[in-house]
Amino acid sequence: MNKTYQIHPVQSEKEMADALSVRRLVFIEEQEVPEDLEIDEHDEANSGTIHFVAYAGETPVGASRLRPYAPGVGKVERVAVNKTERGTGLGRQIMLEMEDVARKQNFETLKLNAQTHARRFYEKLGYEPHGDVFDEAGIEHIAMVKSLR
Repeated sequence: MNKTYQIHPVQSEKEMADALSVRRLVFIEEQEVPEDLEIDEHDEANSGTIHFVAYAGETPVGASRLRPYAPGVGKVERVAVNKTERGTGLGRQIMLEMEDVARKQNFETLKLNAQTHARRFYEKLGYEPHGDVFDEAGIEHIAMVKSLR
């Protein structure tokens, strides 16, 4: 059963605050990532980062960001889904929306650092693991890449 969500790039200060509220809940409170690691320079206005927010009705329930990484390469980061919405397909919907926007921005490749427990989720979306598992903010991650061509 897929619920209906509205997912789109952030276009206002309120939407940015909503996206950050989801990330704060998932990463800082739930996973205990230090706030100064979670909220960084790529969250500042005019950083070139495209932020995404997902709503169930008026409630922000998901967030992510896409930023230029190298020529033709975008980096997917901070994909967060509220506990209440996990297993509904929202994470997949956020990723598909980001890929759609990435193609329109002429990115040819997307890369991301997946928490190892989420590796299968990204593999099902066509991302391939690269390199060894590494630690980021005390959580095991693996680099993954997908061609959009």
